[in-house]
Amino acid sequence: MSPELDRLCSLLRSVAETEIMPRFHNAEAQAKADGSLVTVADLAVQRRICEELGRLRPGLPVLGEEMTQEAQEQLLTDADTGVWCLDPLDGTSNYAYGFPYFCISLALLRGGEPVLGCIVDPVHDECFCAERGVGAFHNGAPLRLASQRTELRKSLAIVDLKRLPNEDLPSMGGQSPFCSQRNLGSIALDWCWLAAGRIQLYIHGGQKLWDYAAGRLIATEAGAVSRLYIRSGGPPVDGLSLAPRMAIAAENQILFEHLLAWWSGLPHGSG
Repeated sequence: MSPELDRLCSLLRSVAETEIMPRFHNAEAQAKADGSLVTVADLAVQRRICEELGRLRPGLPVLGEEMTQEAQEQLLTDADTGVWCLDPLDGTSNYAYGFPYFCISLALLRGGEPVLGCIVDPVHDECFCAERGVGAFHNGAPLRLASQRTELRKSLAIVDLKRLPNEDLPSMGGQSPFCSQRNLGSIALDWCWLAAGRIQLYIHGGQKLWDYAAGRLIATEAGAVSRLYIRSGGPPVDGLSLAPRMAIAAENQILFEHLLAWWSGLPHGSG
């Protein structure tokens, strides 16, 4: 693991320890314009990390979830030369209600793609990170998927039902081919749990750039296979965008092909 990844893990662990955990079980949440929640911890984490990154990498801007869309769009235009992408508290609803599944997610975007990713889960004292082309790591140790599982019915899935189109929901019930499925509420950690082999399949109907930038890189470097889509049933897309993306992923290529074949056969709407 590179010294830079080590510094990022230390930074996120420190901020989580001082800004997130002391407020856990006592977090007052407010609704934003889009209906999602924000807490004092979200804002405190974003402020602290922006300050610290300014010292670590002077001149590199930070694109954070808790910014205006106009500011985010402007910063995304700088992604070719380098911009940080931060979700200060992924899983805010979990955090606000006392459900112990949330994290800080940070990615460095450059040349139209994430090149560094770091995610810290303070509840379970876990740091997942990755560098493009180098590999993924869990608490400093190399992270690489080794499963040869190929059957959907022997696989555990995380499926986000909230954001899937209504026409896809019946297939996510008793007709789904998985062994079982979960919906845990933190996209960044979902990707990490896929990278760690704790789940084998992943379907999410709409995640933002700061939700998946670090986590998808970590899963990919660990050996997982994934695609992003504009809509259910549409063609796969690449590149950086602030628009929500649907995600389909599996822990290996064969399992992904089986998942994609099943998904492609569903009667998706026109979108």
